Amino acid sequence: MKNYPHIGIQIPEILLPREGIDLTKWAVIACDQFTSEPEYWHKVEEIVGEAPSTLNLVLPEVYLEEPDVPQRVQKIQQTMRDYLEQGIFTSREGFIYVERTVGGKTRKGLLLALDLEHYDYNKGASSLIRATEGTILERLPPRMKIREGAPLELPHILVLIDDPEGTVIEPLTAQKERLTPLYDFDLMLGSGHLSGYAVEDADLERGVVAALENLAHPESFTAKYGIPQDSPVLLFAMGDGNHSLATAKAIWEKIKGTVGMEHPARYALVEIENVHDSGLLFEPIHRLLFGLQKDIFAEMRAWYGENYAYRPAANQEEMAARVASKASGASEAEGKHLIGVVPSQGFGTLEIANPASNLPVGTLQAFL
Repeated sequence: MKNYPHIGIQIPEILLPREGIDLTKWAVIACDQFTSEPEYWHKVEEIVGEAPSTLNLVLPEVYLEEPDVPQRVQKIQQTMRDYLEQGIFTSREGFIYVERTVGGKTRKGLLLALDLEHYDYNKGASSLIRATEGTILERLPPRMKIREGAPLELPHILVLIDDPEGTVIEPLTAQKERLTPLYDFDLMLGSGHLSGYAVEDADLERGVVAALENLAHPESFTAKYGIPQDSPVLLFAMGDGNHSLATAKAIWEKIKGTVGMEHPARYALVEIENVHDSGLLFEPIHRLLFGLQKDIFAEMRAWYGENYAYRPAANQEEMAARVASKASGASEAEGKHLIGVVPSQGFGTLEIANPASNLPVGTLQAFL
Protein backbone atom coordinates (compact mmCIF):
# COMPACT_ATOMS: atom_id res chain seq x y z
CA MET A 1 0.00 0.00 0.00
CA LYS A 2 1.25 3.47 -0.89
CA ASN A 3 1.21 6.20 1.75
CA TYR A 4 1.21 9.94 1.12
CA PRO A 5 1.40 11.39 4.64
CA HIS A 6 1.90 14.97 3.47
CA ILE A 7 -1.67 14.96 2.10
CA GLY A 8 -3.07 12.51 4.63
CA ILE A 9 -3.99 9.63 2.32
CA GLN A 10 -3.17 6.01 1.64
CA ILE A 11 -3.91 3.98 -1.48
CA PRO A 12 -5.61 1.11 0.34
CA GLU A 13 -6.26 -2.59 0.11
CA ILE A 14 -9.99 -3.04 -0.46
CA LEU A 15 -11.93 -6.27 -0.10
CA LEU A 16 -14.78 -6.88 -2.55
CA PRO A 17 -17.35 -9.70 -2.60
CA ARG A 18 -16.20 -12.50 -4.89
CA GLU A 19 -17.95 -13.23 -8.17
CA GLY A 20 -21.29 -14.96 -7.80
CA ILE A 21 -22.46 -13.13 -4.68
CA ASP A 22 -25.75 -11.24 -5.03
CA LEU A 23 -24.58 -7.64 -4.63
CA THR A 24 -28.08 -6.26 -4.16
CA LYS A 25 -28.39 -8.44 -1.06
CA TRP A 26 -24.79 -7.78 -0.07
CA ALA A 27 -25.02 -3.98 0.18
CA VAL A 28 -27.19 -2.34 2.85
CA ILE A 29 -27.74 1.26 3.88
CA ALA A 30 -25.64 2.88 6.63
CA CYS A 31 -26.31 1.62 10.14
CA ASP A 32 -27.40 5.05 11.43
CA GLN A 33 -30.32 5.33 9.00
CA PHE A 34 -33.98 4.57 9.74
CA THR A 35 -33.26 4.58 13.47
CA SER A 36 -36.95 5.10 14.27
CA GLU A 37 -38.24 2.66 11.66
CA PRO A 38 -37.46 -0.94 12.68
CA GLU A 39 -39.85 -2.10 9.95
CA TYR A 40 -37.30 -0.93 7.35
CA TRP A 41 -34.63 -3.17 8.84
CA HIS A 42 -37.09 -6.06 9.09
CA LYS A 43 -37.67 -5.68 5.35
CA VAL A 44 -33.91 -5.74 4.76
CA GLU A 45 -33.67 -8.97 6.76
CA GLU A 46 -36.39 -10.51 4.59
CA ILE A 47 -34.60 -9.52 1.38
CA VAL A 48 -31.20 -10.80 2.54
CA GLY A 49 -32.38 -14.09 3.99
CA GLU A 50 -29.40 -16.44 4.36
CA ALA A 51 -27.29 -14.76 1.67
CA PRO A 52 -23.89 -13.22 2.49
CA SER A 53 -24.53 -9.58 3.36
CA THR A 54 -23.07 -6.59 5.13
CA LEU A 55 -26.29 -6.67 7.16
CA ASN A 56 -24.54 -9.37 9.17
CA LEU A 57 -21.45 -7.19 9.65
CA VAL A 58 -23.06 -4.04 11.08
CA LEU A 59 -25.21 -3.15 14.07
CA PRO A 60 -28.17 -1.03 12.92
CA GLU A 61 -28.57 1.73 15.49
CA VAL A 62 -32.28 1.02 15.72
CA TYR A 63 -31.21 -1.89 17.96
CA LEU A 64 -28.78 0.01 20.21
CA GLU A 65 -31.20 -0.02 23.16
CA GLU A 66 -31.86 -3.75 22.91
CA PRO A 67 -30.56 -5.88 25.83
CA ASP A 68 -28.70 -8.27 23.53
CA VAL A 69 -26.28 -5.70 22.07
CA PRO A 70 -23.18 -7.48 23.50
CA GLN A 71 -24.29 -10.73 21.87
CA ARG A 72 -24.96 -8.92 18.59
CA VAL A 73 -21.44 -7.44 18.65
CA GLN A 74 -19.89 -10.85 19.24
CA LYS A 75 -21.90 -12.33 16.40
CA ILE A 76 -20.87 -9.53 14.04
CA GLN A 77 -17.18 -10.05 14.75
CA GLN A 78 -17.52 -13.82 14.38
CA THR A 79 -19.31 -13.40 11.05
CA MET A 80 -16.44 -11.20 9.85
CA ARG A 81 -14.00 -13.98 10.67
CA ASP A 82 -16.26 -16.56 9.03
CA TYR A 83 -16.53 -14.55 5.82
CA LEU A 84 -12.73 -14.23 5.67
CA GLU A 85 -12.24 -17.95 6.21
CA GLN A 86 -14.92 -18.86 3.66
CA GLY A 87 -13.25 -16.87 0.89
CA ILE A 88 -16.14 -14.46 0.48
CA PHE A 89 -13.76 -11.68 -0.57
CA THR A 90 -11.25 -10.85 -3.26
CA SER A 91 -8.53 -8.33 -2.45
CA ARG A 92 -7.60 -5.33 -4.57
CA GLU A 93 -5.09 -2.58 -3.89
CA GLY A 94 -5.73 0.83 -5.41
CA PHE A 95 -8.21 3.64 -5.79
CA ILE A 96 -11.77 2.73 -6.76
CA TYR A 97 -13.82 5.24 -8.75
CA VAL A 98 -17.53 5.00 -7.96
CA GLU A 99 -20.74 6.37 -9.47
CA ARG A 100 -24.01 6.46 -7.54
CA THR A 101 -27.27 7.23 -9.29
CA VAL A 102 -30.25 8.21 -7.12
CA GLY A 103 -33.35 10.10 -8.23
CA GLY A 104 -31.99 10.65 -11.72
CA LYS A 105 -28.76 12.28 -10.51
CA THR A 106 -25.33 10.65 -10.58
CA ARG A 107 -22.59 11.66 -8.18
CA LYS A 108 -18.98 10.58 -8.49
CA GLY A 109 -16.57 9.52 -5.78
CA LEU A 110 -13.21 7.95 -5.05
CA LEU A 111 -12.46 5.31 -2.44
CA LEU A 112 -9.20 5.83 -0.56
CA ALA A 113 -7.93 5.72 3.02
CA LEU A 114 -7.35 8.75 5.23
CA ASP A 115 -4.47 9.05 7.67
CA LEU A 116 -6.02 9.48 11.13
CA GLU A 117 -2.88 11.27 12.30
CA HIS A 118 -4.20 14.21 10.26
CA TYR A 119 -7.75 14.09 11.67
CA ASP A 120 -9.08 15.91 14.73
CA TYR A 121 -12.78 15.89 15.59
CA ASN A 122 -12.46 18.37 18.46
CA LYS A 123 -13.93 21.86 18.31
CA GLY A 124 -11.54 24.42 16.88
CA ALA A 125 -9.34 21.83 15.18
CA SER A 126 -6.85 23.02 12.57
CA SER A 127 -5.96 19.62 11.12
CA LEU A 128 -5.86 18.66 7.44
CA ILE A 129 -9.00 16.52 7.97
CA ARG A 130 -11.76 18.07 10.08
CA ALA A 131 -15.29 17.49 11.29
CA THR A 132 -18.01 19.84 10.03
CA GLU A 133 -20.40 19.14 12.88
CA GLY A 134 -20.13 18.64 16.61
CA THR A 135 -18.98 15.17 17.64
CA ILE A 136 -21.27 13.62 20.25
CA LEU A 137 -18.83 11.58 22.31
CA GLU A 138 -21.63 9.47 23.78
CA ARG A 139 -22.22 7.98 20.32
CA LEU A 140 -18.71 6.54 20.10
CA PRO A 141 -18.68 3.66 22.66
CA PRO A 142 -21.14 1.34 20.81
CA ARG A 143 -19.18 1.81 17.61
CA MET A 144 -15.90 1.25 19.44
CA LYS A 145 -17.13 -2.05 20.86
CA ILE A 146 -17.73 -3.33 17.34
CA ARG A 147 -14.53 -1.93 15.84
CA GLU A 148 -12.26 -3.14 18.65
CA GLY A 149 -11.23 -6.65 17.75
CA ALA A 150 -13.02 -6.53 14.39
CA PRO A 151 -10.93 -7.93 11.51
CA LEU A 152 -12.84 -5.87 8.92
CA GLU A 153 -13.73 -2.21 8.49
CA LEU A 154 -17.08 -1.39 6.86
CA PRO A 155 -17.23 2.38 6.56
CA HIS A 156 -20.07 4.59 5.43
CA ILE A 157 -17.97 7.72 5.50
CA LEU A 158 -18.35 10.50 2.93
CA VAL A 159 -15.64 13.17 2.86
CA LEU A 160 -15.79 16.35 0.78
CA ILE A 161 -13.08 18.18 -1.13
CA ASP A 162 -13.46 21.72 -2.46
CA ASP A 163 -12.26 21.30 -6.04
CA PRO A 164 -14.06 23.89 -8.20
CA GLU A 165 -11.89 23.13 -11.24
CA GLY A 166 -12.64 19.40 -11.05
CA THR A 167 -9.02 18.25 -10.96
CA VAL A 168 -9.17 15.19 -8.67
CA ILE A 169 -12.16 12.99 -9.51
CA GLU A 170 -13.43 14.42 -12.78
CA PRO A 171 -10.42 13.26 -14.88
CA LEU A 172 -11.36 9.70 -13.90
CA THR A 173 -14.87 10.30 -15.18
CA ALA A 174 -13.46 11.54 -18.48
CA GLN A 175 -11.15 8.51 -18.73
CA LYS A 176 -13.64 5.93 -17.53
CA GLU A 177 -12.97 3.70 -20.52
CA ARG A 178 -9.42 3.21 -19.17
CA LEU A 179 -10.76 1.91 -15.83
CA THR A 180 -11.53 -1.72 -15.00
CA PRO A 181 -15.22 -2.37 -14.16
CA LEU A 182 -15.63 -4.05 -10.77
CA TYR A 183 -19.36 -3.96 -10.02
CA ASP A 184 -22.57 -2.55 -11.44
CA PHE A 185 -25.88 -3.24 -9.69
CA ASP A 186 -29.09 -1.88 -8.18
CA LEU A 187 -29.20 -1.14 -4.47
CA MET A 188 -32.15 -2.46 -2.49
CA LEU A 189 -35.30 -0.61 -1.42
CA GLY A 190 -35.02 2.33 -3.79
CA SER A 191 -31.48 3.35 -2.84
CA GLY A 192 -30.42 3.74 -6.47
CA HIS A 193 -27.68 2.20 -8.60
CA LEU A 194 -23.97 1.74 -7.86
CA SER A 195 -21.00 1.20 -10.18
CA GLY A 196 -17.33 0.80 -9.29
CA TYR A 197 -14.14 0.88 -11.36
CA ALA A 198 -10.54 0.05 -10.45
CA VAL A 199 -7.99 2.80 -11.10
CA GLU A 200 -5.08 0.66 -12.32
CA ASP A 201 -3.44 3.12 -14.71
CA ALA A 202 -0.34 4.55 -13.00
CA ASP A 203 -0.69 7.91 -14.76
CA LEU A 204 -4.27 8.33 -13.57
CA GLU A 205 -3.24 7.38 -10.04
CA ARG A 206 -0.41 9.91 -10.05
CA GLY A 207 -2.80 12.51 -11.42
CA VAL A 208 -5.14 12.07 -8.46
CA VAL A 209 -2.28 12.43 -5.99
CA ALA A 210 -0.86 15.49 -7.75
CA ALA A 211 -4.26 17.18 -7.84
CA LEU A 212 -4.74 16.62 -4.10
CA GLU A 213 -1.25 17.98 -3.47
CA ASN A 214 -2.19 21.13 -5.38
CA LEU A 215 -5.40 21.59 -3.36
CA ALA A 216 -3.35 21.20 -0.19
CA HIS A 217 -0.74 23.78 -1.21
CA PRO A 218 -0.90 26.57 1.41
CA GLU A 219 -0.76 29.42 -1.11
CA SER A 220 -3.49 27.91 -3.29
CA PHE A 221 -5.64 27.24 -0.24
CA THR A 222 -5.42 30.69 1.32
CA ALA A 223 -5.91 32.43 -2.03
CA LYS A 224 -9.05 30.40 -2.72
CA TYR A 225 -10.74 31.55 0.49
CA GLY A 226 -9.17 34.98 0.85
CA ILE A 227 -7.85 34.15 4.33
CA PRO A 228 -4.50 34.92 6.03
CA GLN A 229 -1.52 33.10 4.55
CA ASP A 230 -0.69 31.35 7.81
CA SER A 231 -4.14 29.71 8.01
CA PRO A 232 -3.92 25.91 8.40
CA VAL A 233 -4.98 23.97 5.32
CA LEU A 234 -8.31 22.12 5.33
CA LEU A 235 -8.18 19.52 2.57
CA PHE A 236 -10.85 17.03 3.67
CA ALA A 237 -14.12 18.08 5.33
CA MET A 238 -16.47 15.49 6.78
CA GLY A 239 -19.68 15.18 4.81
CA ASP A 240 -21.33 12.19 6.48
CA GLY A 241 -20.19 9.49 8.88
CA ASN A 242 -18.29 11.81 11.21
CA HIS A 243 -18.93 9.55 14.20
CA SER A 244 -17.61 6.53 12.34
CA LEU A 245 -14.37 8.35 11.55
CA ALA A 246 -14.22 9.66 15.12
CA THR A 247 -14.54 6.06 16.33
CA ALA A 248 -11.61 5.02 14.15
CA LYS A 249 -9.62 7.96 15.52
CA ALA A 250 -10.45 7.16 19.14
CA ILE A 251 -9.34 3.55 18.75
CA TRP A 252 -6.18 4.56 16.90
CA GLU A 253 -5.22 6.97 19.69
CA LYS A 254 -5.88 4.19 22.20
CA ILE A 255 -3.65 1.57 20.57
CA LYS A 256 -0.96 3.40 18.62
CA GLY A 257 1.43 3.51 21.56
CA THR A 258 1.63 -0.27 21.56
CA VAL A 259 1.12 -1.28 17.91
CA GLY A 260 3.35 1.30 16.21
CA MET A 261 2.80 3.87 13.49
CA GLU A 262 2.70 1.35 10.63
CA HIS A 263 -0.38 -0.47 11.95
CA PRO A 264 -3.36 -0.50 9.52
CA ALA A 265 -5.64 1.00 12.20
CA ARG A 266 -3.90 4.31 11.49
CA TYR A 267 -5.97 4.56 8.30
CA ALA A 268 -9.72 4.64 7.67
CA LEU A 269 -11.44 3.81 4.39
CA VAL A 270 -13.64 6.64 3.06
CA GLU A 271 -15.21 7.92 -0.13
CA ILE A 272 -14.25 11.42 -1.18
CA GLU A 273 -16.54 13.53 -3.34
CA ASN A 274 -16.23 16.98 -4.84
CA VAL A 275 -18.48 19.48 -3.12
CA HIS A 276 -19.07 20.97 -6.59
CA ASP A 277 -20.42 17.71 -8.05
CA SER A 278 -23.79 18.49 -9.67
CA GLY A 279 -25.07 15.15 -8.38
CA LEU A 280 -24.67 16.24 -4.77
CA LEU A 281 -27.77 17.75 -3.21
CA PHE A 282 -27.24 19.85 -0.09
CA GLU A 283 -30.10 20.67 2.22
CA PRO A 284 -29.51 23.57 4.62
CA ILE A 285 -29.48 22.93 8.35
CA HIS A 286 -31.03 26.04 9.84
CA ARG A 287 -30.30 27.30 13.34
CA LEU A 288 -33.53 28.09 15.20
CA LEU A 289 -33.22 30.20 18.35
CA PHE A 290 -35.95 30.01 20.99
CA GLY A 291 -36.48 31.86 24.25
CA LEU A 292 -34.01 34.66 23.57
CA GLN A 293 -33.49 36.84 26.63
CA LYS A 294 -31.26 39.42 24.94
CA ASP A 295 -31.12 41.44 21.72
CA ILE A 296 -29.52 38.97 19.31
CA PHE A 297 -28.21 41.70 17.02
CA ALA A 298 -26.58 43.57 19.89
CA GLU A 299 -24.95 40.35 21.03
CA MET A 300 -23.65 39.60 17.53
CA ARG A 301 -22.34 43.16 17.21
CA ALA A 302 -20.46 42.75 20.48
CA TRP A 303 -19.11 39.33 19.48
CA TYR A 304 -17.93 40.14 15.95
CA GLY A 305 -16.96 43.75 16.65
CA GLU A 306 -16.03 45.91 13.68
CA ASN A 307 -16.30 42.89 11.38
CA TYR A 308 -20.08 42.85 11.87
CA ALA A 309 -22.65 44.28 9.49
CA TYR A 310 -26.37 43.59 9.04
CA ARG A 311 -28.39 44.48 5.95
CA PRO A 312 -32.18 44.19 5.94
CA ALA A 313 -33.77 42.56 2.89
CA ALA A 314 -37.11 43.41 1.33
CA ASN A 315 -38.23 39.79 1.31
CA GLN A 316 -37.08 36.19 1.52
CA GLU A 317 -36.16 36.10 -2.17
CA GLU A 318 -33.79 39.06 -1.84
CA MET A 319 -32.15 37.51 1.22
CA ALA A 320 -31.66 34.17 -0.55
CA ALA A 321 -30.35 35.86 -3.70
CA ARG A 322 -27.64 37.68 -1.75
CA VAL A 323 -26.42 34.50 -0.11
CA ALA A 324 -26.55 32.60 -3.41
CA SER A 325 -24.63 35.38 -5.14
CA LYS A 326 -21.86 35.15 -2.55
CA ALA A 327 -21.74 31.37 -2.85
CA SER A 328 -21.36 31.61 -6.63
CA GLY A 329 -18.59 34.18 -6.38
CA ALA A 330 -20.64 36.97 -7.97
CA SER A 331 -21.07 39.01 -4.80
CA GLU A 332 -19.18 42.19 -3.99
CA ALA A 333 -18.72 40.93 -0.41
CA GLU A 334 -15.22 39.61 -1.11
CA GLY A 335 -13.55 38.09 1.92
CA LYS A 336 -16.78 38.11 3.93
CA HIS A 337 -19.21 35.46 5.06
CA LEU A 338 -22.89 36.09 4.28
CA ILE A 339 -25.56 34.41 6.38
CA GLY A 340 -29.30 34.71 5.85
CA VAL A 341 -31.22 35.81 8.95
CA VAL A 342 -34.96 35.70 9.62
CA PRO A 343 -35.65 37.76 12.77
CA SER A 344 -39.08 38.20 14.35
CA GLN A 345 -39.95 40.69 11.64
CA GLY A 346 -38.57 40.78 8.11
CA PHE A 347 -35.46 39.29 6.52
CA GLY A 348 -31.81 40.23 6.22
CA THR A 349 -28.21 39.12 5.81
CA LEU A 350 -25.43 39.02 8.34
CA GLU A 351 -22.08 40.01 6.84
CA ILE A 352 -18.91 39.08 8.72
CA ALA A 353 -15.56 40.38 7.49
CA ASN A 354 -12.23 38.64 8.22
CA PRO A 355 -13.89 35.37 9.24
CA ALA A 356 -11.82 32.97 11.34
CA SER A 357 -13.63 29.96 9.92
CA ASN A 358 -13.44 28.66 6.35
CA LEU A 359 -17.22 28.19 6.14
CA PRO A 360 -20.09 30.55 7.04
CA VAL A 361 -21.65 27.86 9.23
CA GLY A 362 -18.47 27.82 11.31
CA THR A 363 -18.51 31.60 11.64
CA LEU A 364 -22.10 31.49 12.92
CA GLN A 365 -21.68 28.45 15.14
CA ALA A 366 -18.76 30.03 16.99
CA PHE A 367 -21.10 32.82 18.12
CA LEU A 368 -24.00 30.53 18.97
